[in-house]
Amino acid sequence: MFTISKRIWLLLMLSLLSACQGPTVAPERQTATAEAEAVAQHIATLGSMAATGTAEYAPTEAVPTAVVPTGTPTITPTADPFPTQVKAKIYVAEQRFERGWMFWLQPIGQIWALTRDDAGNRIWTVYDDTFVEGEAEYDPQVAPPVDMHQPIRGFGKLWRENMEVRQKIGWALELERGHTSRYVYKQGGHINDDNEYVPGPGYHQVRAANGDDFRFFEETFTWAIDR
Repeated sequence: MFTISKRIWLLLMLSLLSACQGPTVAPERQTATAEAEAVAQHIATLGSMAATGTAEYAPTEAVPTAVVPTGTPTITPTADPFPTQVKAKIYVAEQRFERGWMFWLQPIGQIWALTRDDAGNRIWTVYDDTFVEGEAEYDPQVAPPVDMHQPIRGFGKLWRENMEVRQKIGWALELERGHTSRYVYKQGGHINDDNEYVPGPGYHQVRAANGDDFRFFEETFTWAIDR
Protein backbone atom coordinates (compact mmCIF):
# COMPACT_ATOMS: atom_id res chain seq x y z
CA MET A 1 0.00 0.00 0.00
CA PHE A 2 1.30 3.47 -0.87
CA THR A 3 2.21 5.64 2.16
CA ILE A 4 2.82 9.40 2.16
CA SER A 5 5.93 10.04 4.26
CA LYS A 6 6.56 13.07 6.41
CA ARG A 7 9.32 14.06 4.02
CA ILE A 8 6.83 14.52 1.19
CA TRP A 9 4.60 16.63 3.43
CA LEU A 10 7.64 18.63 4.52
CA LEU A 11 8.29 19.80 1.01
CA LEU A 12 4.64 20.53 0.25
CA MET A 13 4.37 22.54 3.43
CA LEU A 14 7.59 24.47 2.86
CA SER A 15 6.16 25.70 -0.42
CA LEU A 16 3.10 27.05 1.43
CA LEU A 17 5.00 28.92 4.15
CA SER A 18 5.38 32.65 3.61
CA ALA A 19 8.85 34.19 3.71
CA CYS A 20 9.85 35.61 7.09
CA GLN A 21 12.89 37.44 8.45
CA GLY A 22 16.30 35.93 9.01
CA PRO A 23 18.21 36.22 12.26
CA THR A 24 19.40 39.78 11.67
CA VAL A 25 16.28 41.56 10.47
CA ALA A 26 13.12 42.73 12.19
CA PRO A 27 12.28 40.70 15.32
CA GLU A 28 8.74 39.82 14.25
CA ARG A 29 8.15 36.06 14.04
CA GLN A 30 5.74 34.13 11.93
CA THR A 31 2.73 32.83 13.89
CA ALA A 32 2.93 29.09 14.44
CA THR A 33 0.75 27.18 12.02
CA ALA A 34 -0.20 23.58 11.53
CA GLU A 35 2.12 23.49 8.53
CA ALA A 36 5.09 24.78 10.55
CA GLU A 37 4.37 22.31 13.34
CA ALA A 38 4.37 19.46 10.84
CA VAL A 39 7.71 20.63 9.46
CA ALA A 40 9.15 20.76 12.98
CA GLN A 41 7.92 17.23 13.71
CA HIS A 42 9.67 15.91 10.65
CA ILE A 43 12.96 17.68 11.25
CA ALA A 44 13.03 16.57 14.90
CA THR A 45 14.22 13.17 13.72
CA LEU A 46 16.98 14.75 11.66
CA GLY A 47 18.08 16.89 14.60
CA SER A 48 18.21 13.99 17.05
CA MET A 49 20.24 11.92 14.59
CA ALA A 50 22.78 14.70 14.18
CA ALA A 51 22.94 15.35 17.91
CA THR A 52 23.83 11.75 18.67
CA GLY A 53 26.40 11.62 15.88
CA THR A 54 24.60 8.88 14.00
CA ALA A 55 23.76 8.72 10.34
CA GLU A 56 21.09 6.06 10.59
CA TYR A 57 17.96 6.67 8.59
CA ALA A 58 14.68 6.26 10.44
CA PRO A 59 11.57 6.67 8.27
CA THR A 60 8.71 8.35 10.13
CA GLU A 61 4.99 7.82 9.95
CA ALA A 62 2.70 9.94 7.81
CA VAL A 63 1.69 13.37 9.08
CA PRO A 64 -1.76 13.15 10.72
CA THR A 65 -4.55 14.46 8.56
CA ALA A 66 -5.38 17.08 11.18
CA VAL A 67 -2.23 19.10 10.40
CA VAL A 68 -2.58 19.03 6.62
CA PRO A 69 -3.78 22.48 5.45
CA THR A 70 -6.85 22.85 3.31
CA GLY A 71 -5.94 22.91 -0.35
CA THR A 72 -2.73 20.93 0.03
CA PRO A 73 -2.24 18.81 -3.11
CA THR A 74 -2.67 15.10 -2.54
CA ILE A 75 -0.17 12.53 -3.72
CA THR A 76 -1.59 9.50 -5.45
CA PRO A 77 0.10 6.33 -6.68
CA THR A 78 1.29 6.25 -10.26
CA ALA A 79 2.74 3.59 -12.50
CA ASP A 80 6.12 4.57 -11.06
CA PRO A 81 5.73 4.71 -7.25
CA PHE A 82 9.10 6.39 -6.70
CA PRO A 83 8.43 9.96 -5.48
CA THR A 84 9.44 12.75 -7.79
CA GLN A 85 11.89 15.47 -6.79
CA VAL A 86 10.08 18.35 -5.12
CA LYS A 87 11.08 22.02 -5.15
CA ALA A 88 10.08 24.94 -2.92
CA LYS A 89 11.01 28.51 -2.01
CA ILE A 90 12.10 29.09 1.59
CA TYR A 91 13.71 31.95 3.49
CA VAL A 92 17.24 31.31 4.76
CA ALA A 93 20.14 33.18 6.30
CA GLU A 94 23.71 32.21 5.54
CA GLN A 95 27.20 33.18 6.68
CA ARG A 96 30.63 32.14 5.47
CA PHE A 97 33.35 31.33 8.01
CA GLU A 98 37.05 30.60 7.86
CA ARG A 99 36.45 26.85 7.65
CA GLY A 100 32.82 26.43 6.74
CA TRP A 101 29.32 27.90 6.58
CA MET A 102 26.18 28.25 8.62
CA PHE A 103 22.67 28.18 7.18
CA TRP A 104 19.46 29.09 9.05
CA LEU A 105 16.23 27.69 7.63
CA GLN A 106 13.28 29.87 8.60
CA PRO A 107 10.44 27.31 8.30
CA ILE A 108 12.05 24.91 10.77
CA GLY A 109 14.07 27.28 12.96
CA GLN A 110 17.28 25.29 12.68
CA ILE A 111 20.93 26.06 12.02
CA TRP A 112 22.87 23.76 9.70
CA ALA A 113 26.61 23.97 10.36
CA LEU A 114 29.02 22.94 7.61
CA THR A 115 32.49 22.04 8.88
CA ARG A 116 35.27 19.52 8.29
CA ASP A 117 36.65 16.78 10.51
CA ASP A 118 40.34 16.09 11.14
CA ALA A 119 40.52 13.98 7.97
CA GLY A 120 39.11 16.81 5.86
CA ASN A 121 35.68 15.21 5.39
CA ARG A 122 32.83 17.69 5.03
CA ILE A 123 30.50 17.26 8.01
CA TRP A 124 26.89 18.51 8.21
CA THR A 125 25.50 19.03 11.73
CA VAL A 126 22.01 20.18 12.71
CA TYR A 127 21.26 22.45 15.69
CA ASP A 128 18.11 24.09 17.00
CA ASP A 129 18.17 27.88 16.85
CA THR A 130 17.71 28.73 20.55
CA PHE A 131 18.12 32.49 20.23
CA VAL A 132 15.13 34.47 21.52
CA GLU A 133 14.44 38.17 21.21
CA GLY A 134 15.84 40.14 24.14
CA GLU A 135 18.97 38.03 24.51
CA ALA A 136 22.37 39.55 23.83
CA GLU A 137 23.02 39.46 20.09
CA TYR A 138 26.80 39.30 20.51
CA ASP A 139 29.54 39.42 23.15
CA PRO A 140 31.20 42.87 23.17
CA GLN A 141 34.22 41.39 24.96
CA VAL A 142 34.99 39.09 22.04
CA ALA A 143 37.06 41.03 19.50
CA PRO A 144 37.49 39.42 16.07
CA PRO A 145 40.71 39.68 14.07
CA VAL A 146 40.98 42.40 11.44
CA ASP A 147 38.57 41.90 8.52
CA MET A 148 36.70 39.13 10.33
CA HIS A 149 33.45 39.12 12.30
CA GLN A 150 31.88 37.69 15.40
CA PRO A 151 28.58 36.06 14.33
CA ILE A 152 25.45 37.45 15.99
CA ARG A 153 21.96 36.36 17.07
CA GLY A 154 21.27 32.67 16.40
CA PHE A 155 24.56 31.97 14.66
CA GLY A 156 26.41 33.88 17.35
CA LYS A 157 24.75 32.10 20.26
CA LEU A 158 25.63 28.70 18.81
CA TRP A 159 29.18 29.88 18.03
CA ARG A 160 29.73 31.28 21.54
CA GLU A 161 28.17 28.41 23.49
CA ASN A 162 29.43 25.45 21.48
CA MET A 163 33.22 25.50 21.60
CA GLU A 164 33.50 22.53 19.24
CA VAL A 165 31.60 24.39 16.52
CA ARG A 166 33.61 27.54 17.19
CA GLN A 167 36.95 25.77 16.90
CA LYS A 168 35.97 23.89 13.75
CA ILE A 169 34.37 26.74 11.85
CA GLY A 170 36.51 29.70 12.94
CA TRP A 171 35.64 33.39 12.61
CA ALA A 172 33.06 34.71 10.18
CA LEU A 173 34.52 36.11 6.98
CA GLU A 174 31.38 38.02 6.00
CA LEU A 175 28.28 39.43 7.63
CA GLU A 176 25.33 37.08 7.46
CA ARG A 177 22.71 37.69 4.80
CA GLY A 178 19.12 36.60 4.41
CA HIS A 179 17.37 35.75 1.16
CA THR A 180 14.73 33.56 -0.43
CA SER A 181 16.36 30.31 -1.49
CA ARG A 182 15.54 27.55 -3.94
CA TYR A 183 15.08 24.40 -1.83
CA VAL A 184 15.05 20.91 -3.33
CA TYR A 185 14.57 17.52 -1.75
CA LYS A 186 15.49 14.36 -3.67
CA GLN A 187 14.13 11.21 -2.10
CA GLY A 188 16.28 8.15 -1.64
CA GLY A 189 15.09 4.59 -1.16
CA HIS A 190 14.13 1.93 -3.66
CA ILE A 191 11.24 0.07 -5.25
CA ASN A 192 10.70 -3.40 -3.82
CA ASP A 193 9.53 -6.55 -5.62
CA ASP A 194 5.89 -5.56 -5.02
CA ASN A 195 6.45 -2.28 -6.90
CA GLU A 196 6.17 -0.32 -3.65
CA TYR A 197 8.36 2.60 -2.68
CA VAL A 198 10.59 1.90 0.34
CA PRO A 199 11.88 5.19 1.87
CA GLY A 200 15.60 5.73 2.26
CA PRO A 201 18.08 8.56 2.83
CA GLY A 202 18.09 11.24 0.17
CA TYR A 203 19.56 14.72 0.01
CA HIS A 204 18.49 18.33 0.59
CA GLN A 205 19.67 21.17 -1.61
CA VAL A 206 19.76 24.84 -0.62
CA ARG A 207 20.84 27.59 -3.00
CA ALA A 208 23.22 30.19 -1.57
CA ALA A 209 22.95 33.88 -2.37
CA ASN A 210 25.85 33.62 -4.85
CA GLY A 211 24.06 30.88 -6.81
CA ASP A 212 26.00 27.89 -5.46
CA ASP A 213 23.86 24.88 -4.57
CA PHE A 214 24.73 23.21 -1.27
CA ARG A 215 23.76 19.55 -0.96
CA PHE A 216 23.15 17.85 2.38
CA PHE A 217 23.30 14.05 2.31
CA GLU A 218 21.16 12.26 4.88
CA GLU A 219 22.95 8.93 4.68
CA THR A 220 26.37 10.26 5.69
CA PHE A 221 25.57 13.70 7.15
CA THR A 222 28.07 15.24 4.76
CA TRP A 223 27.78 18.17 2.37
CA ALA A 224 28.98 19.29 -1.04
CA ILE A 225 28.80 22.38 -3.27
CA ASP A 226 27.51 22.29 -6.85
CA ARG A 227 28.85 25.23 -8.79
